[in-house]
Amino acid sequence: MTPRKNNMQWFRMDLHLHTPASDDYQEPAASYLDILRKAEFRGLDIIAFTDHNTVRGYANMLREVEQLLYLERLGRLEADEARRLAEYQRLSDALMVLPGFEFTATFGFHVLGVFAPGTTVSYLEHLLLSLNVPPGALAKGSSVVGASAEVLTAYRTIHEAGGICIAAHVNSAHGVAMRGQEFGALGGQTRIAYTQDHHLHALEATDMGRRSRLSTQRFFDGTKPEYPRRMRIIQGSDAHRINAEENGSKRANLGVGDRVTEVALRERSFEALLALFNSNDFTRSRPFQGDQQPYDPIQAARERGATLVTAFHDSVAKTGGKRQRIIHDVCALANTNGGQIFVGLSADAAQRPRGVQQVEQVLGELRAEVANVITPALEVELDILETKGKRIIRIRVPRGEDRPYAIEQNQFYIRNESETNLAVRDEIVSLVRGNEDAGKDDEAPPAPTPAIAPAPRARTAPRVASAPPKSERDPSTPRTGVEIVGSEQRGGSQRFIMRDLRNGSTVKNVTVSSARKLWLYAIQQRLNQPVAASDVQWQGDKGLVKKRHDKQGNVRYDLALRGAGQLRVFYGVSESGMSGDWQQFLAPEGEEGESSESGD
Repeated sequence: MTPRKNNMQWFRMDLHLHTPASDDYQEPAASYLDILRKAEFRGLDIIAFTDHNTVRGYANMLREVEQLLYLERLGRLEADEARRLAEYQRLSDALMVLPGFEFTATFGFHVLGVFAPGTTVSYLEHLLLSLNVPPGALAKGSSVVGASAEVLTAYRTIHEAGGICIAAHVNSAHGVAMRGQEFGALGGQTRIAYTQDHHLHALEATDMGRRSRLSTQRFFDGTKPEYPRRMRIIQGSDAHRINAEENGSKRANLGVGDRVTEVALRERSFEALLALFNSNDFTRSRPFQGDQQPYDPIQAARERGATLVTAFHDSVAKTGGKRQRIIHDVCALANTNGGQIFVGLSADAAQRPRGVQQVEQVLGELRAEVANVITPALEVELDILETKGKRIIRIRVPRGEDRPYAIEQNQFYIRNESETNLAVRDEIVSLVRGNEDAGKDDEAPPAPTPAIAPAPRARTAPRVASAPPKSERDPSTPRTGVEIVGSEQRGGSQRFIMRDLRNGSTVKNVTVSSARKLWLYAIQQRLNQPVAASDVQWQGDKGLVKKRHDKQGNVRYDLALRGAGQLRVFYGVSESGMSGDWQQFLAPEGEEGESSESGD
């Protein structure tokens, strides 16, 4: 897949490289030229020196070059020195070397700060001192710093100083995703804060591109209710040596360029890189896979299928309501969590993409139609991408800041997991109230003034995720799906009260004839196959009723919770809603569901 917009070009980057200035570097005799040569050999275009709590490595390299240039001006260069200077000058054309550091925050979490090449060493050292890095650690390059600044302060300080802020190796030791770590009752809220903060540009992970539902990329793709901000995932080598250390068939310690991210930029510059990190175009970063076929994020999205934040349309024809359904999805995503729509291919990854004929004309028509029929005004981004030799259209929809959005003033759509539906009255009320709550959050006092002024250069405006509506969700329940919380007879028909487990909102007066697919499935199960405690596979107070596949092939779960003489049943729970103890019921990846009912 190649971005076609603005003549983008793919560049390979490794933004997590240590040097002998880190006290745990495994080859202290290595030179800075050795690191640069290895980076060039691995085909890298952009690298960053990110030593532990210091910029001494970058400073040492600059000092060596300055000394060689000084000797050249004096006419006193020895032959070996002249060769080293010429090599530095040659490599400066081949590589963009960025200064940075790996900061150790409170509780030992690691945060990368990467800055423009012209940023002075003294400025970055002052920045580290403002984050409470002791002068001794600054000089030594130690990862142990004692009582430094906390994570969110580090994010804000790096961001406001003009740097790229990346949470380092989040899925492993010292990572803010806190895999395998417990911080008491507030651990979940801490993880949310540390991975969703709007000063944070990206998460670095060791499993980028992995297809598993347990991968970091899947976890932070915007479908989980408590993690609504989709995060850019990158990878870096975290190299503490030049070449990888082999340990049998396993690489125990990676070398320079052993884990690389490719990024699509208009030019190789820090400004272009920062603009990418500030954008919500997630197709412009991908894992570099060597001689393998380049990673195609569109194909990866198709393998995942339609989700809360991703929709597919095989056809853009005006006949049969196909064009209209695309506009419905735009409205629904804006009213829900934002996302992307791919036009010109189905969600079936096995099917060849159809593509879009006269793609530029169609793109203009879609842009005009969104502007004309959706109110209030909604800024969407449309562009043309290519996958498997076919040109398609992508529509990127933000989570709306002025919800609810409507088509033709009176048609309100929302996204329910992988489907778009007309909102009913209670859902429209919830949208309005959620927007009011977000507005109150926006009125909070401003953050404290940063401890250090930003570097004097132009910066791209940050991408700020709008606040999700305040949730009234019961923390003991799954986080997606639906629960029937009551019913009554009225006017000769039975009316149900449905609770959306994603946000805790309730919808009243739902009948069999008015129910959307998941609601109808839940109602039919309740009426025709009521759940008894003996039907449930219990693990403590939580239980599995059954698992099945929906039409998209995704496994859905019917679950139960018992307590205080009550049996509660939750229908159509998706994998993204299975958190905590509920995860024990997840089917092994690739396992078929027990039935193929198509309720949702």
